[in-house]
Amino acid sequence: MTNQDLLGITREFGSPIYVYDASKMEFQYNRLTNAFKKVKKVKVNYAVKALSNVSVLKLLHSFGAGMDTVSIQEVKLALEAGVPPSMIIYTPNGVSLEEIERAVEMGVQINIDNLSILEQFGTKHPSIPVCIRINPHVMAGGNTNISVGHIDSKFGISIHQMPHIERIVKNTGMNINGIHMHTGSDILDIDVFLYASEILFEAATHFKDLEFLDFGSGFKVPYKEGDIETNIEEFGEKLSARFNEFCKSYGKELTLAFEPGKFLVSEAGQFLVKVNVVKQTTSTVFAQVDSGFNHLIRPMLYGSQHEIENISNPKGKERFYSVVGYICETDTFANNRRIGEIREGDILSFHNAGAYCFTMASNYNSRYRPAEVLWYQDKAHLIRKRETFDDLLRNQVSITL
Repeated sequence: MTNQDLLGITREFGSPIYVYDASKMEFQYNRLTNAFKKVKKVKVNYAVKALSNVSVLKLLHSFGAGMDTVSIQEVKLALEAGVPPSMIIYTPNGVSLEEIERAVEMGVQINIDNLSILEQFGTKHPSIPVCIRINPHVMAGGNTNISVGHIDSKFGISIHQMPHIERIVKNTGMNINGIHMHTGSDILDIDVFLYASEILFEAATHFKDLEFLDFGSGFKVPYKEGDIETNIEEFGEKLSARFNEFCKSYGKELTLAFEPGKFLVSEAGQFLVKVNVVKQTTSTVFAQVDSGFNHLIRPMLYGSQHEIENISNPKGKERFYSVVGYICETDTFANNRRIGEIREGDILSFHNAGAYCFTMASNYNSRYRPAEVLWYQDKAHLIRKRETFDDLLRNQVSITL
């Protein structure tokens, strides 16, 4: 997908717009599965929350992916995409017993992450297979906003509460068929993840009828030139050897499961915006675009840095710009960033816009959410229409005053 292709998409469908490259998603999927080719049974469950468009779910499922869901709505989206229930795992946090029971009725694998619900569910439904999510108390990345395995995390059952888990399982006679962990995003040190994996292996020894071990995900992808990323090939080599060794000692071939989201779709996405105004103050040159944190909140929420490219003027002399939005708040995408000379009407591309970008969009300031396009087999396919004013009013009820 070239810059000319992207410019053609903005001419056809307008801006702002999200564009996803199907071939990049396939490349990343194959890269991950090839890294674990020495394991007999590997299951990749795509984290739907990263990018939940039904067409993307269909595409990833066509590669062989199952789905990792965190809400009933995501379960329904996965089913709508044609994913069989047996290939869907439901891993919520802080939901009611009733919602978990609804997921069971849909036939998906459930994953429970707190003692209270585990006991309630085991008491009512002892025969239904359950995966248990543990918290290994391991920090995978440096950002506590995206590292969920640390000791103060709300996610998972503390590994130190294993005696409580065992008591509940024994008292209810419930069926535990999987153990799960997730340390969070941006894994930098493979050895840290391998250390957390040892905790998962030890936890697994407490259960005799497991079918799978789920290692979550959180693999880091590069966000800028020279950025570090998880060496997935080295990681695959090391974890595969240890996993196969564990299966021998366990006496059974288990399935090794992962839940990648960002790894599969982040680099496949670009967010295209148009420059409305170039505004110069006494110290700063602002490029003000037709978007804001209503469309892409990650830079403001997490401090994430997305590479910004002027695809209308790729050979323009670089200058320093602060790229800001049109929301009536501080919605700064980049401060004093080197970008090829920007003119009013230029199209800027935000890279790594596939994961946690559109899915976190809103209608703040009563702005419309943008369209989405899938670049598949060298052609642009509209997979979400741009919202209209009717969409803003759709669920509002106007009363007579």
